[in-house]
Amino acid sequence: MKTLRLILGDQLNVSHSWLDQVDDDHIYLMAEMRQETDYVKHHIQKVVGFFQSMRNFSNTLQDEGHHVEYFKIGDQNNPQNLPDLIEQAISNHKIEKFEYQLPDEYRLDQQLQEICESTSIPSEAFDTEHFYTNRDELENHFEGKKQLLMESFYRMMRKKHDILMENDQPEGGKWNFDQSNRKKWDGSPSIPKELSFDTDVTELLEEIKSAKINTFGNIDSKNFPWPTSHQECKELLDFFCSRLLVCFGDYQDALHTQEKFLFHSRLSFAMNSKMLSPKEVIDTVVDFYHEHRDDIDISQVEGFIRQILGWREYMRGVYWKEMPDYAKLNKLENHNPLPDFFWTGKTKMNCLHQAISQSLDDAYAHHIQRLMIIGNYALLTQVDPAEVDAWYLGVYIDAIEWVEITNTRGMSQFADGGLVATKPYVSSANYINKMGNYCKECSYSHTVRSGENSCPFNSLYWNFLEEKKAHFKNNQRMSMMMSLLEKKSKEELNEIQERAHKIIEHSDEF
Repeated sequence: MKTLRLILGDQLNVSHSWLDQVDDDHIYLMAEMRQETDYVKHHIQKVVGFFQSMRNFSNTLQDEGHHVEYFKIGDQNNPQNLPDLIEQAISNHKIEKFEYQLPDEYRLDQQLQEICESTSIPSEAFDTEHFYTNRDELENHFEGKKQLLMESFYRMMRKKHDILMENDQPEGGKWNFDQSNRKKWDGSPSIPKELSFDTDVTELLEEIKSAKINTFGNIDSKNFPWPTSHQECKELLDFFCSRLLVCFGDYQDALHTQEKFLFHSRLSFAMNSKMLSPKEVIDTVVDFYHEHRDDIDISQVEGFIRQILGWREYMRGVYWKEMPDYAKLNKLENHNPLPDFFWTGKTKMNCLHQAISQSLDDAYAHHIQRLMIIGNYALLTQVDPAEVDAWYLGVYIDAIEWVEITNTRGMSQFADGGLVATKPYVSSANYINKMGNYCKECSYSHTVRSGENSCPFNSLYWNFLEEKKAHFKNNQRMSMMMSLLEKKSKEELNEIQERAHKIIEHSDEF
């Protein structure tokens, strides 16, 4: 039976069972589409990264003997959207059956269901064979429970997949070593220079420019740093194990002006494009740890495993449980516009300048930069979560909606009212100073709470608690801060709020 198999740009799994057999009956369809470049404004490195990886994947399939029909962004006969692309392929190749792998974005899932309903030939959906969980596993795990506690889900996953376990107990005697993962990096130990693949993407970049795709951010066309094949992704994974894992856990929350990547793996793009599977990553890391127990503490490894086996799978489960309504949640009723400096990095607040400029330069920032610098500021200034979503989805090379929106609208912006996070992740300048050196080179004083020289985070923090206190009156995790808020004099609070409102109304002047 002549069968058309669709492979999307984030389904680059060379180990998928579809590819076990080579024959003339299956045609693999791949396309670089305006549908995908235009639904949100993307960083240029994100567009290049996915297109280059797709092309490499297509070449691998063709080298193995598979029949691939591939459309580049500038091809004249590229329909540029899924319905027309599939209809054209079915007609041209006299297709008798259409198959696709379940997409990881709700909008694509709906679109493909509609396409299948409208076509006259049989269709079938397959699993991507990537995640540890299926779409419904988290919902089933929490059935009948009021809160979706990640820690509960994480422990279940450790037990189910026998990862860092000794019989039925966690290896090392603890489930979670988070308290050990909060060190400030002060220049020691030394950090190896990041592994960069320095691919020349000049030709691809010209194709994207010729297609007049609207992007933002910076790129070095001669030295594209990200991995764009399974082999390069494996090299990055091996580099992480041999050079970075030994200190990863200790400094995973650290911030520093001279070290953008610290000990982070930068494997998120490799995994979210499915060039690397989470199982391959976890098995490699755990095996390396067991071979080097004398050199690597379990706290380094557990912190990494928790991000992938716990947080990544958890966020995907929340996404499929709560969509499509989740994309509209705005429980704190925030409606302010995103400041212009999110697109330029031009602000006197050094922490934001560093984190946003890095995002624009590298299409990457680690989780504390995203959560406690950029996201913290957006929440404290009460930016509309839809605008925050769009920025995060566009700026980061690893951002795909299933993982972006749950982290942004949920954990970062608390727009879901506490479904993902039990409290809003907000802080004054004290936390930022505690975790890094951003405050040392800033125009503002992190120790001053109000006045022209004060760090904007300080007045914004207390103003946020005051203006949103009705939302937190029954939140036990916020009780101490709300108690401290109540102790502030009316005069001090007025001064704080006056400063905060000025910052919110004139963000691009600070």
